[in-house]
Amino acid sequence: MQMPQGNPLLLSFTLQELLARDSVQVELIPEKKGLFLKHVEYEVSSQRFKTSVCRRYNDFVVFHEMLLHRFPYRMVPALPPKRMLGADREFIEGRRRALKRFINLVARHPPFSEDATLKLFLSFSGPDVQNKLREAAQGVGDEFLNCKLATRAKDFLPTDIQTQFAMSRELIRNLYNSFYKLRDRAERIASRAIDNAADLLIFGKELSALGSDMTPLPSWATLHLSTWASLKQAMKGLSVEFAVLADKAAQQGKQEENDVVEKLNLFLDLLQAYKDLCERHEKGVLHKHQRALHKYGLMKRQMMSAAVQNCEPESVEQLESRIVEQENVIQTMELRNYFSLYCLHQETQLVHVYLPLTSHILGAFVNSQIQGHKEMSKVWNDLKPKLSCLFSGPHSALTPPRSPAEDSLCPH
Repeated sequence: MQMPQGNPLLLSFTLQELLARDSVQVELIPEKKGLFLKHVEYEVSSQRFKTSVCRRYNDFVVFHEMLLHRFPYRMVPALPPKRMLGADREFIEGRRRALKRFINLVARHPPFSEDATLKLFLSFSGPDVQNKLREAAQGVGDEFLNCKLATRAKDFLPTDIQTQFAMSRELIRNLYNSFYKLRDRAERIASRAIDNAADLLIFGKELSALGSDMTPLPSWATLHLSTWASLKQAMKGLSVEFAVLADKAAQQGKQEENDVVEKLNLFLDLLQAYKDLCERHEKGVLHKHQRALHKYGLMKRQMMSAAVQNCEPESVEQLESRIVEQENVIQTMELRNYFSLYCLHQETQLVHVYLPLTSHILGAFVNSQIQGHKEMSKVWNDLKPKLSCLFSGPHSALTPPRSPAEDSLCPH
């Protein structure tokens, strides 16, 4: 997008520029056991600031609160839930992934990335980062109070901003529903690959167990002793190929979890943040504005009633003073309402900047499928000649089964 001169409302960022702002890694630190509880800690490393700090979940919670305080009209991604009664490995890993998505969305968000709060969270290595974050927020107002353009936001908004807002909200809702279904299917595909890996590994182990069986044959079966020994040796050797197949399937499943499912989750987190922002706009700014107008109307009626009843001059003056104060409140709320719409307009553009991520996700999915099937096909083809020893032996009348291609060439 090109930024027209004189209109700060429009963004000019590309997806590549946003992704290049920072790459933050969040890794688990081995558990530190307290007297009663196990504390989960994370190593948070920022490529941009070249820092690595230790953070706990509650540190993320305070950081999230400070972001909402500083940027109430922006998309602040939600945090994963806090589990109260212990946490298994699956939950801890899921939360780590969610925290990584959260901090990367924040670190790449244009206003957030330039704010001192982010740098403090990613680089402060001293004790009690939570108090440090709260101290830094004291005396600092929200974005409306610190933005030079806040009081002129209305001048940059299109005349049909309310219509555009409604249309954008409906589009984001539809996008969220579709991507939610895509994410669920991608999860199932990746999970099937990992389950397939486990089944192949067990299959190979059972072949190995058969090949290692030392139970002696009964006397009446000694005629087939050499055949059974050959079969056992062959099955024991085949278990190696099945272990390789299991490894390839597991690699494919893990790759699709990281490159497909996680990127879909990242985009879903962004869309959910937009939906949450729309709710804050309606339930916050608009609701407060309506309450202020209602209160102003009540004061005006009281003023008119006092004038009719010839009340004391002092009480009339107090009422007039309160009305003036309420008019100032209404004016401020109107300005905040327009600034909220201004921010919403920019956040909508930001969502659209992230839309090309879809092509990255689809490309990663297709490449994973091609590479996975190619590698597994090679192992299956390498395994096939080794089956011949299963059908050899002095007493065997069996022959290896032909492939469908061979069947189509040879008459029955």
